[in-house]
Amino acid sequence: MGGHAPTGRRDALRNRKLLTQTAREVFAEQGLDAPLDVIARRAGIGNATLYRHFPTRAALVNEVFRDALTETMAAGARARTAEDAWTGLTQYLHTVFATLAADRGTNDLMTTSLEGVTSLEAIHAHNRDTIADLLHRGQAQGTVRPNLTTEDVLLALAALGRVVPALSTVAPDAWIRPLTLLLDSFRAHPAASTLPAPPLTSAQLGNVLLELGPHRRR
Repeated sequence: MGGHAPTGRRDALRNRKLLTQTAREVFAEQGLDAPLDVIARRAGIGNATLYRHFPTRAALVNEVFRDALTETMAAGARARTAEDAWTGLTQYLHTVFATLAADRGTNDLMTTSLEGVTSLEAIHAHNRDTIADLLHRGQAQGTVRPNLTTEDVLLALAALGRVVPALSTVAPDAWIRPLTLLLDSFRAHPAASTLPAPPLTSAQLGNVLLELGPHRRR
């Protein structure tokens, strides 16, 4: 008898776990701005219970994604050990963009800022340090253009990253082609890289722009 939690506490733990799992699904589909009442309704839990566990959106986001980006951080650590900085940079960014393409919630985490989310602050700091290290070493090795700054790269990556979910509606790997073009602009001596994946058609571009619009499909 003494080894079991009281019923009320068991119910609270069950509700918290269910809300976290459901929020992860909804954020993946709709992004971090998904209505919280949608999460509560899908979980079969009242709004008051949701807010009792997570009084702010930031608290819920932090709980959902606290451990979700460990692979991205591990990829950054691996990239920084690469002897050739350009190889490390390109491999790391391909890993990051594959993560961005996986779901809208992770994309929002990586390409925007939300005050009060400690897990987000940690991944942003790690990402910046990784890119700064690889850029500086690449510049010393003569593979990265010398006037390129970390902020230049982070801004360009964030801008492209925001388009990735819309690109993924056209084809799962449609983001690889624009990333390849962007990486070429980072080179000390730009090369005409072989472009993967076919270019977008006019109709596909129209679909991407529709997804980026203010009334994007949920």
